[in-house]
Amino acid sequence: MRTGIVVFPGSNCDRDVHHVLNDVMGINAQYIWHTEESIDEYDALILPGGFSYGDRLRAGVIAAQSPIVEAIKKKAQEGLPILGICNGFQILVEAGLLPGALVKNVKLKFSCKWLKMEVLNVNTPFTNMFRLNEEITIPIAHGEGRFVICNDKIPELKRNNQIVFKYKDQNPNGSTEMIAAICNKKGNVMGLMPHPERASEPILSPNQTKSNAGLIFRSLKKFLSSYIKN
Repeated sequence: MRTGIVVFPGSNCDRDVHHVLNDVMGINAQYIWHTEESIDEYDALILPGGFSYGDRLRAGVIAAQSPIVEAIKKKAQEGLPILGICNGFQILVEAGLLPGALVKNVKLKFSCKWLKMEVLNVNTPFTNMFRLNEEITIPIAHGEGRFVICNDKIPELKRNNQIVFKYKDQNPNGSTEMIAAICNKKGNVMGLMPHPERASEPILSPNQTKSNAGLIFRSLKKFLSSYIKN
């Protein structure tokens, strides 16, 4: 199995994801520069966090015009697992692969801290090892992470089980319905504001307690192993 990590000018979490996938999870992961137009050799894609193009205009909007995005859209339609983390989430939204919008945090300040979120969908390539309503300890680090969507679209998100994670106990950015992650209707494309790559090793967790956020990547490994085997 081979996973591609899409790198844009300004990506800064690509190396963290590369380390976690290869060295912690045992998933073969390689970098893909954003000008590539052919990604047929990959079994999954991850768009990492960072500040693509310095968040000019608005976060993710310029990166969404990169040559590789058309190939990503095609692979999304084919059912390829695609995960966008933080800025990657913003790019997927700007590219039209996920609904809604990500805007500045309600307090207009960058938020960087550990918090808890709850699992609402265990039927995606990234959540199949979680239990429904399981609590996850995970860090956030964003200034434009407030997920917003028209009120009349919320019932559709719920009906299609597209709300994958929601914040628990606190809403760090003012997101609608405390949404932390959503997926497309098929469930193969997911955008997540918190950073699981920063919570996949005990030494990085508060008081070195074990975080279960790494199950996002382990779920992907399980999905790919099953898919390739079949």
